[in-house]
Amino acid sequence: MARTVWDSTVGKKTVMAVSGLIMLLYLVVHMIGNLKIFFGAGEFDHYAHWLRTVGEPFMHYEWTLWLVRVVLVAAVVAHAVSAYQLSRRDIRARPSKYVHKKPRASYATRTMRWGGIILGLFIVWHILDLTTGTVHPGFRPGHPYQNVVDTFSTWYGNVIYIVAMLALGLHVRHGFWSAAQTLGVGSRRRDRALKTVADVLALLLTAGFIAVPVGVMTGVVS
Repeated sequence: MARTVWDSTVGKKTVMAVSGLIMLLYLVVHMIGNLKIFFGAGEFDHYAHWLRTVGEPFMHYEWTLWLVRVVLVAAVVAHAVSAYQLSRRDIRARPSKYVHKKPRASYATRTMRWGGIILGLFIVWHILDLTTGTVHPGFRPGHPYQNVVDTFSTWYGNVIYIVAMLALGLHVRHGFWSAAQTLGVGSRRRDRALKTVADVLALLLTAGFIAVPVGVMTGVVS
């Protein structure tokens, strides 16, 4: 039964919608947490430490954080695999030749595909930069505030992050509305409200995440 659902186009779109909403919820929480950097090093570092102690003493140190990471990785993989397979299915369904050489994919669809690739690459960079410190010269474990300031004190750190956040905004804007349609929430009466919610979410997330590098660049965070 599960295999049959997964093999269907509707099943893959449902997996994309649910996994996308899981990631969206995480992004909202993550953005709010990031904004704590404007309250100083002590507040931000305390928040980063708290993330590793959530659930204690029932959960051991970092267990809850790792549980969240596992769920997120599963959501990202499910989302990416579904998107890729749906894209391949769409390409196979197209006629081999067109009378007019004009792409069938809409602007939103093309944006979603390229945006997804950009965000996938950014996730890898972000982990190597601020989690493992692999690509971060001078990375100091246990000093998240200083590591963030160091990252956004470089031109390439700012460019990579801001481009990715702009791609995220576009992805959320179309993805939220699309997920609502897939899950049966959308209707003619609700479409305007759903698109407004999508626009507001995309704007808030983009502005909230970009506020951090802008804060470092302007010296508000130092």
